[in-house]
Amino acid sequence: PGAAVEAEYTENTKLREFARRRAGLLLHPTSCPGPDGCGDLGKGAHDMAKWMSEAGFAMWQVLPLVPPEEEGWSPYSSTDALCGNDLMISLDLLVREGLLSSAERPQPLPLAGRCDFDAVAERKRPLIARAARRLVGLEAPPEGAEGPSEMLLEAFEAFKADEMTASWLPDSALFAAACARNEGSWWEWPAELRDREPAALEALREDAAEDIAVFVATQFLFHDQWQALHKYANSLDISIVGDMPIYVGGHSSDVWASRELFALDQTTGEAAEVSGVPPDAFSATGQLWGSPLYDWEAHEAEGYAWWSRRLGVSLGLVDEMRIDHFRALAGYYAIDGKADTAMEGTWRMGPRMGFFEGIEKRLGAVRKYLIAEDLGVITPDVDKLRREIGAPGMVVLLFAWGGSWTNTHMPHNHQENSVCYPGTHDNDTVAGWYAEADEETLAQVDAYMGTAGMTPAQVADKFVRAAMASPARISIVQMQDLLGLENAAGRMNTPAVGTGNWGWRLTSQDIARLGDVSKTIRGVTDASGRSTPAKPKAAAKKKAAGAAAADAEVSAAADEP
Repeated sequence: PGAAVEAEYTENTKLREFARRRAGLLLHPTSCPGPDGCGDLGKGAHDMAKWMSEAGFAMWQVLPLVPPEEEGWSPYSSTDALCGNDLMISLDLLVREGLLSSAERPQPLPLAGRCDFDAVAERKRPLIARAARRLVGLEAPPEGAEGPSEMLLEAFEAFKADEMTASWLPDSALFAAACARNEGSWWEWPAELRDREPAALEALREDAAEDIAVFVATQFLFHDQWQALHKYANSLDISIVGDMPIYVGGHSSDVWASRELFALDQTTGEAAEVSGVPPDAFSATGQLWGSPLYDWEAHEAEGYAWWSRRLGVSLGLVDEMRIDHFRALAGYYAIDGKADTAMEGTWRMGPRMGFFEGIEKRLGAVRKYLIAEDLGVITPDVDKLRREIGAPGMVVLLFAWGGSWTNTHMPHNHQENSVCYPGTHDNDTVAGWYAEADEETLAQVDAYMGTAGMTPAQVADKFVRAAMASPARISIVQMQDLLGLENAAGRMNTPAVGTGNWGWRLTSQDIARLGDVSKTIRGVTDASGRSTPAKPKAAAKKKAAGAAAADAEVSAAADEP
């Protein structure tokens, strides 16, 4: 002590390295502008990617891209966890590819109201099927057109020949064909088809050969358009974040083709145990989700090959992945398959680190691409598993109120390795929540956030800014909260309500405001250190040229007469 220090002593004041901070936008493709009743993968989605880049967003979070069930149209409930949603296919891009004529393409619809998915399906599916039939040569090209280009046909052949695609698409196509020919769930089908007897499957392949070919072509068209959008977003330095529900639907290709990996009655195929969560302050009977549970011992015995395929295929479509209900990998709630509620169940140990170790033997270090949805009842084992794999967890500002200062969702308690949301697709919009909050909650929010006297829309802006200022290295906001929309105009989903969800989309009035919103949020992303970092001039020029070329190509397709 007392010795002289080096001359440069006071020049080194950097106390620690800071992780890169990023901002993201939560916006499902169906919510983007689209000319056929909902958003698609065409010009509107490309325009939104460009808008995100200009606003300083480096991440685009989407909901599951799978085909939704067709009663409530939830993307979290699907007949296939690996297929793409055919309703997202752009008719304009099909015209550009020579698979439809301009005359066959219906007149664009106004950008007003919520998505009516039944109407969208009725409008688009016959045309998408026609395009798919032309791609495989089952129907002549449109009058005056040469049909699909050699480049598109080569891409189609490469898609079919891809080893990962070939591992799942044939079963998916066969399942879709079987569904079209049989009523009810797969465990109610004739025994030979239910049990996938080789002779029954071969007979189905022969009988449904054209339908299977069209199904495969349709999946290619989704994949081709999605990857073009994905590539364009990446050219703008935007990473796409997918969303993977931990469970898959019982009536699905996934379970039908691999029933030995699920907790089923292996004779009848019906679920022996199903998923859900126990009663809590929000539900006196708990939540009965009804998806069959995994037989984790069977998954371990096969080296987690099924899960490696699922995660590998999914990560081939996106850059990062949120794992919904991550807590089930540490400990899950098991309910009898015949139960009517989730009131009686048993907590069981999940696969834990063995799950990731098994998958990473096949796929490499996938954990660095994951986000853990760790909301709800979180026990120490869940937090331990998340920390072991290094995945960020979630904090939601709407969950910060009504308790004490120790609430983990309050901004002063946020951890750096986390993702901060003002609210999510399953919650009220911030403005809607504030407009309906009780007096005690309002008093707490106003005291902490300085929101007294503000309108609900102004409070939404305040929450967005708080999320951006959070210590969390990632902040993701819903488009509805950027626009300050209340529930009636902007809520995406109300859990436990079967209908009326998932249909929110940008209207022409919303779009007219996006220029001003972009300027405002860019100031916030810049000030909070979350904007996309500047590139060296040469690299930026090259990347901008590629993005401009892709943008012009999609715009030209939409502008064709």
